[in-house]
Amino acid sequence: MVLCLPVRAVFAADAEADRITRLEAAVRALQRQNEALAGELARMKAAGPAAGGKAAVDDVEARRVTVLPAGKETKLVIGGFIHGQAEFGDAGAYSGRFPGGVNDTDDRFRVRRARLSVSGEFLEDFDFKLDGEFTQGDGIGGGRTAFSGADLFINWHALPEANVRAGQFKAPLGMEMLTPATKLLTIERSLASEALTPQRQIGVQIWGRPLASLAPGYADRVSYAAGVFNGNGRNTNTNDNSEFMWTGRLEAVPFTGRLGGLDSSVKIGGNALWSRDEAGTNISPSGALRLGADGSLSAFPLPVRDERFAWGADVVFAIGSFDLRAEYLRESVRPRGAAGAGFREFDASGYYVQAAFFLVPGKLQMVAKWESFDPDQAPNDDIRSITGGLNYYLKGDDLKLMLNYIHTWSDFRRERPGPGGDQFDQIVARLQVMF
Repeated sequence: MVLCLPVRAVFAADAEADRITRLEAAVRALQRQNEALAGELARMKAAGPAAGGKAAVDDVEARRVTVLPAGKETKLVIGGFIHGQAEFGDAGAYSGRFPGGVNDTDDRFRVRRARLSVSGEFLEDFDFKLDGEFTQGDGIGGGRTAFSGADLFINWHALPEANVRAGQFKAPLGMEMLTPATKLLTIERSLASEALTPQRQIGVQIWGRPLASLAPGYADRVSYAAGVFNGNGRNTNTNDNSEFMWTGRLEAVPFTGRLGGLDSSVKIGGNALWSRDEAGTNISPSGALRLGADGSLSAFPLPVRDERFAWGADVVFAIGSFDLRAEYLRESVRPRGAAGAGFREFDASGYYVQAAFFLVPGKLQMVAKWESFDPDQAPNDDIRSITGGLNYYLKGDDLKLMLNYIHTWSDFRRERPGPGGDQFDQIVARLQVMF
């Protein structure tokens, strides 16, 4: 045993030295391999994208565009959406564009909306949004479109109870009109919403949640918005006179909880508008208010000065996968001074009732809507429609397919056989892509 111990120590030392030698050789081999790979990559990059594969990827990576904020933004978001649409049958009849009339619309494919937006936050208490629309009419001719501004505003949000927004945005009137187009459950808004709301205007408003600090647990139960605007439409920096359009809206959620084991809520809202306009001002941004000789509707440039008052009320009831909502809108238009030009005061009004239910939770939704609109510019001039539809959410609202069938009745044409048929059918399909 005395002779064996040194021998074992010698063998152990030799084994350790041999292991170190092998590791050193392996490291040198890896170094040579890395150097060879680096040289190969350099040659591939020098060869350009035509070399394909890794070289093309590296070339794209080397030429990658980096977008950086030019100011003090703490957050900058670029996004948008596209609405590709197909319309067949009596296209547009639900909005008063009747076949055979001046606003007759043929079967077509169209880009209903194509919007690009930049939004962000900067400094401590400000956010902004710049929203542009590629498919607005350019005023050159039927069917022509051009790029124009949609939402263009800056917002001060230091106080959740009293945000201040200035620029161009939707005036606070009309639940359905204030619902983003990407969140609608039917492809188009109701005729009453299109005809009787001011939509986007240039002005300033104060808005917020009055309970945000007082009762944080109920912060979302009450919200309000009140604004003052030029009142003569968007994308124009002139005012039709030295007076302004005043609008306001109040929303409340009196109940949220569970009914029958299902999440449920009730929301109610009310809004109002007052404005004094000059002759020539178009009081129908959507071009669906003035009654034509054939019962169709078009834009309403005022022939004389007027005074307008509008109001509306709405309610939403949701329980589980079921959603029921209704809205009523009314607008009174009065001439100031001598009426003339065949213009008389009128009280246009309309409403809709809409129900929706998920047949497959989160994926397939069934929708039904009944609506009625009274332009009040001739006896029996109501336009009524019923809509049935399906929404398929491939990836939520980011990727959505919509299909609507719309049947429309014209009381004006029914009472006056001369202008043409009084019932119309339309099929509309839409693909929504958000990015």
